[in-house]
Amino acid sequence: MNIRMSMLALLVGLSSPLVQAQMLQPGLWELTTSNMQVDGNALPDMDFMLGQLKNLPPEQRAMMEGVLAKQGVTVAGKGVRSCLTPEQVKTDNIPLQDPQSGCTQRITERNGNVWKFEFSCPKAQGTGQAQFVSDREFLTKVHGTFNATGAKQQGSMDTRAVWLGADCGTVKPRS
Repeated sequence: MNIRMSMLALLVGLSSPLVQAQMLQPGLWELTTSNMQVDGNALPDMDFMLGQLKNLPPEQRAMMEGVLAKQGVTVAGKGVRSCLTPEQVKTDNIPLQDPQSGCTQRITERNGNVWKFEFSCPKAQGTGQAQFVSDREFLTKVHGTFNATGAKQQGSMDTRAVWLGADCGTVKPRS
């Protein structure tokens, strides 16, 4: 369970940062993951992980949802949802999920709608690739190492982000 929740946290930290200004619409985005692996072993899909979150005791679930909400993320639908403001998508910076996260990211190559990047977080680092399908959808592949259990592990995952609309509803934008 700890590895699954760590991968969910890693998803939150790594999938949303790939938003580049003029390429995407502001508003509500839903991110879903697939092909999650740790040390070569497949992890359950996103539906299973979200089910696990829903099955937590109410106080633990509220705590996890509160932590995610502070990062501008809500668990809903088939994944996690995040709100991007018009200001965030107008900048040439890549909006990281949380300025206090300690994560950094550097684009290493831009080739049309495919970008390669490196990332470094306090407990994770690696490389990835983002493919911008349109201004309303992008796909990412991330590979790296993370330390969720006290030992370094290799991990990878694919993410699909889909724009749901201009209105973010109750999902607060990231700061």
